Amino acid sequence: MLTFTDIIIFAAGGILLALWLIFYGKGMKYASFFDPLEEKEYPLKEIYFVGYEVLNTIKYTYHSKSDRRMRKELAILYGEKYAEYYLRVIHAQQITIAATMLVISFALYGLAGDITALAVMAVFAFTAYYYFGTVTREKITKRSEEMMGDFSEVISKLALLTNAGMIFREAWREVAETGDRTLYLEMQRTVDEMDNGYAEVDALYRFGTRCVVPEIKKLTSTVIQGIILGNKELSMMLQSQSKEVWNLRRQNIRRQGEKAASKLMLPIMIMFIGILIMVLIPIFANLGV
Repeated sequence: MLTFTDIIIFAAGGILLALWLIFYGKGMKYASFFDPLEEKEYPLKEIYFVGYEVLNTIKYTYHSKSDRRMRKELAILYGEKYAEYYLRVIHAQQITIAATMLVISFALYGLAGDITALAVMAVFAFTAYYYFGTVTREKITKRSEEMMGDFSEVISKLALLTNAGMIFREAWREVAETGDRTLYLEMQRTVDEMDNGYAEVDALYRFGTRCVVPEIKKLTSTVIQGIILGNKELSMMLQSQSKEVWNLRRQNIRRQGEKAASKLMLPIMIMFIGILIMVLIPIFANLGV
């Protein structure tokens, strides 16, 4: 026999399912909007139009403080041209996945009759909503770490080539073509901008803005200053900064090693306690304790 709680939960679940189906039907016209996305990066992209229709229905403006922050982050990852598109994608993704998980949670309650399953899935739904809102920041962090990993090599190559007499623009172009990771791709983008009419100083400033990393921004300032002073001064500046970057890299490697060692302490302690228990239990058993 159904209890009053069951009736309330089933009614709420039925309303939620009906709304999901309504937004699914109305939002299908936006399905092609999400076709360019990669499935690996955006799971369940085929139904993101559900969340997108919800946003359109409530006339969401995408102008909140968090939206402005996320738009800047997305401009770093995808360029200013596509920042607005990905902002809408992420909001649609958050709502679609959270709403779908909530519908599933009510279905599980109907099958199992256990409110714990409903509560757990509801928690997962809200966690998923929060998680997909933070993915952009995590991507930027990983991107920055990757760029810093290549930075010391890049600045050493630039210093070497300019010191050999190559003009900076050609040195930049040559170094940019030696790799295909994020930092090199951003350098190639800067080359394209200079080829398409941007002044060297403007293209380099845009490069520093996209890269975000303080050390790379410092490189940009150094290069712009060196361009103004001349190639000889620029070469000396690059050599000086190259030494600083290598020292910084050694410090970062040492710091990462210390962090890795500290992370190993917990599993080692757990293993030690486990071994200690395995040794002591037979001893106490033989003693009759």
